[in-house]
Amino acid sequence: MMTEERQKKIIANWLLTGVCMLVVQVLLGGVTRLTGSGLSITEWDPLMGVLPPLNETQWQHAFEGYKKIAQFKYLNYAFSLSDFKFIYFWEWFHRLWARFMGMVFLVPFIYFWIKGYFKKWMITPLIMLFVLGGMQGLIGWLMVKSGLNEENLYVSHYRLAIHFMAAMLLIVYTLVFALSLVIPKEQRILNNPLRKFAVSITSVLLIQLVYGCFMAGLKAASAAPTWPSINGSIIPDNLFKDGFFESILHNTITIHFIHRTLAYIIFILVIWWWFKARKEISSASFNRAKKWPLILVIMQVVLGIVTVLNSTSIVPGKFGVFEWFAELHQLTGMLLLLSLVAVLYILKPAK
Repeated sequence: MMTEERQKKIIANWLLTGVCMLVVQVLLGGVTRLTGSGLSITEWDPLMGVLPPLNETQWQHAFEGYKKIAQFKYLNYAFSLSDFKFIYFWEWFHRLWARFMGMVFLVPFIYFWIKGYFKKWMITPLIMLFVLGGMQGLIGWLMVKSGLNEENLYVSHYRLAIHFMAAMLLIVYTLVFALSLVIPKEQRILNNPLRKFAVSITSVLLIQLVYGCFMAGLKAASAAPTWPSINGSIIPDNLFKDGFFESILHNTITIHFIHRTLAYIIFILVIWWWFKARKEISSASFNRAKKWPLILVIMQVVLGIVTVLNSTSIVPGKFGVFEWFAELHQLTGMLLLLSLVAVLYILKPAK
C-alpha cells in the first residue's frame, strides 16, 4: 500500500506540473500580444473551438469576422489570408493550451479522488484551484472582447493587467499548495525581520508587474528606446502634464519612467535583503531558496535594458529580437515573484 508521504509527493508533483504549464500559458499570452494575435479569433467557442478552420470556406469565414473589427480596418488592412493564418495560430494555440491544462488538472484530480489520495484539508484548496482557473478563462475572454469592436485597435491595458495578475494569483496559489506538501514543517523558520522585508519587496514587485502590463498594453517600451537615459533625460519633463492620475495610468513616458524606477528600487532592495538573508542558515530549504531572488532580479534588470534598446525593431505580426527579449523579461519577472513566494512560505509568520 502506498504511504501517505508518497501520495503527498505525487500530488505535489502534479501541482508543480500545473505551475509550469501555467507559466507557459502566460508566455503564450505574451506571444499573442507581441504578434498582435489576440483579436484574431472573434468568437468564443469552448467546445468546437478546439479545432482550427479545416478548409478554405472556414478560413474565409474566420477572416471575415476579423475584418469587421477596428484592428483590421485601421491597422492590418493589408493583411492577406496567409498573414491572418499566422496570427490566428497563436491565439488558437493559446486557447488550446488552456484547454489542455484543464484536462491535466481534471483527469488526475478524478483519479486521485477515486484512489483516496486527498486528505480532507486538501479539498477546499483544490476546489479553489478550479474556481480560479475558470475565472481566469472568463477574464481572458472579457479582455479579448474589449477589443472586438470598430473603435479599439488593441485590448484595454487595464484588462490586460487584470488578466495577467489573475494568472499570477492562480500560479502563486498552486505553488503555495505544492510547497505545503513538499517542504517539511521543521524546514520552515521564524525570522520576522527577513519576512517583513521580503513582504515589502513582493508588494513593490506586484505594482511593478502591473506596470509591466501597462508597458505592454500601451506599447510603451518604444516610447523611450534608450538607456540609461529616457530619451536623453534621467527624469523626463512634463511627467504629469495630463494630471497625476491620467499620467500614471495612460501617459506612455510616465509609465515607462515608473516601470524603470521601480526596477531600480526592487534591484537595490533584493540585494539588500540577500545580504541580510546570508546570515540565516538554520534551514536547508531556505538556503536553497534565498539565492534565487538575487539571481533573477539581476537577470530581470539586464533583460529589461536589452528589451528597451531593441524596441525599435518591432515588426507587426512578426516575432523578432525584441519579442524574444520581451518574453524572457516576462518570464524572469514571473520567476522572481515565485522565488519570493517560496521564500515567504519558508519564512513562516510569527504567531
